[in-house]
Amino acid sequence: MNTKNKHIVIVTSEFPPQPGGIGNHAYNLALYLSKNNYKVTVIADQRAVLNEVEKAFDNTLPFLVKRISLKKLRVLMYLDRIIKTLQTIIKGDFIIATGKFSLWNVALCTLFVKRPNMAVIHGTEVNFKSSSLRNAINISLKRFDCIVAVSNYTKQLVTHLKTNVEVIPNGIDANQWTNNVSDLQLIGSPVITTVGRVSIRKGQLQVIKMLPDLVKEYPKTHYHCVGIKGESEAFLAEAKRLGVDEHITFHGILNDDDLKRVLLATDVFIMLSQESVTGDVEGFGIAILEANALGIPAIGAKNCGIEDAIDDGVTGFLIDGKDSAALKNSLDSILEKKQVFQENSKEWAKQHDWNQLIKRYIALIP
Repeated sequence: MNTKNKHIVIVTSEFPPQPGGIGNHAYNLALYLSKNNYKVTVIADQRAVLNEVEKAFDNTLPFLVKRISLKKLRVLMYLDRIIKTLQTIIKGDFIIATGKFSLWNVALCTLFVKRPNMAVIHGTEVNFKSSSLRNAINISLKRFDCIVAVSNYTKQLVTHLKTNVEVIPNGIDANQWTNNVSDLQLIGSPVITTVGRVSIRKGQLQVIKMLPDLVKEYPKTHYHCVGIKGESEAFLAEAKRLGVDEHITFHGILNDDDLKRVLLATDVFIMLSQESVTGDVEGFGIAILEANALGIPAIGAKNCGIEDAIDDGVTGFLIDGKDSAALKNSLDSILEKKQVFQENSKEWAKQHDWNQLIKRYIALIP
């Protein structure tokens, strides 16, 4: 069958314009498959109570998005997902599932409608602490023809399945992250920044706990947190207890232009992600690549997907997320050779451009 006639159906648990790494990945997968002459249909949930913004966004896309309407009874949404998935994959040639419920959904639907398929795994959905949820995912994954993990860390979470898993790292649209000159001056010297929902998983609290030691070395340092404020009140209370609250700013959600301005005014990007008690983990850390594309080096935590997002010693450093001495030493090293790390970061980001990564996905489509 000619590529331009092949119909790819992507079933995802998240999708823009609402935030989320899985949604960002699904969007780029759909967009770049479409650019390579595939017909693409995306099945995704309506996530906003008033979905006019989602409708307007969907209308700008070069592919079809079918939204599952919000319902008070969640079970009705589950049934609607299954019905719409069955109706769509009948007309599809290849099915891609990404996100927890999507894995269950497609595994079930392909019992009735046989189609070649792929599972994309990010991290949290294959790291449940509940044995029943974990077993359900394991059974579902065994029904897929191929599995793609977004990092080597995620791949090792499913080694017990004893099946082949292809690692294709997460990516960015490099054209959207060009290095413009920013007129923004942020408080702090150095300026350190984290982008992501303020939460245990994203690691802002880990940075806050290490700020007292960092401030001794860099009295003017300031920590800027961008993203949904989430647990910011609790984290700020901890900062006050430690006496470093004046060294922290929570910016909340910023539009793309303002986010770029903040990043361009940043000296070092930091993401000390850790696993939550429920098994929520960082599968890759796409925000690191976005900062890299603007020439901002990064410091990230070991033992999570961030290990694939940082070229240790080249674009930044990987450290124990609780080691304040390692954080200070890494910051010292970057600031001493800032221009070298900046150039290395830009080159690293180019290697993760979706124009290149999509070729690896296409190679897996029969």
